[in-house]
Amino acid sequence: MNKENDKIFEDLQQYLLEEASEIFSEKVVSLAYEPINVGSLENHDGHGRITGSCGDTMEIYIKMKDGKIDIIKFQADGCGVTMACGSAVTELAKGKTLSGAESIGVLDVLTYLDNLPASHDHCALLAVNTLQKALKGLKI
Repeated sequence: MNKENDKIFEDLQQYLLEEASEIFSEKVVSLAYEPINVGSLENHDGHGRITGSCGDTMEIYIKMKDGKIDIIKFQADGCGVTMACGSAVTELAKGKTLSGAESIGVLDVLTYLDNLPASHDHCALLAVNTLQKALKGLKI
């Protein structure tokens, strides 16, 4: 019975992946299923937490070194697109100075992800706003 259930699950997962690929870029689908920079940092220099208009919540943790973002992690309670946007914004901020990271905007996230349907732009906004809040809270 387990093999039968495994096959059903695999078929469903493949179907969902194909459906998502028709709506979202390959990068969004990849980061939704396998997000990067996920986690928290205990000894962080900055932290921000925001719940977006859709109800998704994101947290970003920042560790600075020599005036640049050395480690940046995020956690999110939300949809796959929110996970992709969290991954994107953390990748964009990694290695940047404070002023460089402050300049990251929604358009940067959308460009990194090869765009999103307009109905999901709020996920990119959530990621950017959470990054900005974490930057404002930096203890440096």
